[in-house]
Amino acid sequence: MLPEELIAQRPAAQRDRSKLLYLHRQSGRRSHHQFYELYDLLSPSDTLVVNNTEVVPGRLFGNKDTGGKAEVLMLDYAGICRAKTDGEFVCRCLVRSSKRPRIGTSISFDQGLTAEVIDLQDDIFTLKFSFSGDFERILYRIGNVPLPPYIKRTQDDGDFNDRIFYQTVYASQKGAIAAPTAGLHFSTKLLEKLSEKGIGIVAITLHVSYGTFLPVRVADIREHRMHSERYHIAKESADVINRMKASGSRIVAVGTTCVRTLEYAADDKGRVACGSGNCDLFIHSGYRFKVIDVMITNFHLPRSTLLMLVSAFAGRDRVLEAYKEAIQKGYRFYSYGDAMLIA
Repeated sequence: MLPEELIAQRPAAQRDRSKLLYLHRQSGRRSHHQFYELYDLLSPSDTLVVNNTEVVPGRLFGNKDTGGKAEVLMLDYAGICRAKTDGEFVCRCLVRSSKRPRIGTSISFDQGLTAEVIDLQDDIFTLKFSFSGDFERILYRIGNVPLPPYIKRTQDDGDFNDRIFYQTVYASQKGAIAAPTAGLHFSTKLLEKLSEKGIGIVAITLHVSYGTFLPVRVADIREHRMHSERYHIAKESADVINRMKASGSRIVAVGTTCVRTLEYAADDKGRVACGSGNCDLFIHSGYRFKVIDVMITNFHLPRSTLLMLVSAFAGRDRVLEAYKEAIQKGYRFYSYGDAMLIA
């Protein structure tokens, strides 16, 4: 059982001063570091792959026309950007309220933004939003960062800006509702030092969706259905990854989102294809990794697809032993917590 005090509510005071547990996946050997020591743990020939998705403030608070309050989480901001017309768009959303809103229910938000419930399938609502002016400007005025449910905010946290800290320093492609948290540990200074050492840094995009919060509830994990997430790999990025892989360079994936995207886009020989699409790859025990050689990741929730992916890469028993040692040494867990380097 994880002690509650080890569930991180804020990141380390400095991004790259979080703890880093090194796990050698063949021998099970472990050592303990600070994240900035990644500089010494990686080789000049390594290639670092990062996810440059940007978290959008897609959590909205409004009022139903029946008088009750409603909390709305927009699930497909990247799709909205392509499908939005003047003054309206349709978006799949999660909606929380005391009573489930019916088809036709209207929800009003600040800044003149409104939404009408037009469909409900598998607990996901389809809302038709109406607005006047620049929607992105409205969203960034009234929206909130969709933090994971285990991060609690109180009045005492008023001086803490999650819009800054729940975001990687290299975020540039708007669309995620959850941060690729392994990347939160990188500072601009550390990235510059890694680049100066000769380590290549390549960006791809996976817009993290709400499925990252969902536990596996089925007895047979093969029956678990992953929610698809939009991804994009530019030709330049794919070319670099393929060239470096062919030359013997280790591909170091920053986070499970990069792992899934690269493995999904690769053929049987491990060549990564450029392009865009929807990734729904569920990696669990028995999966044969084709692209990645090293993984940087946080400490994940039990029964999560993320923990299953990490266990598939390093071995379940070795990962659980590493987690036990991390608890003993006071590592912080989950989104704002500390990190592991598995090589």
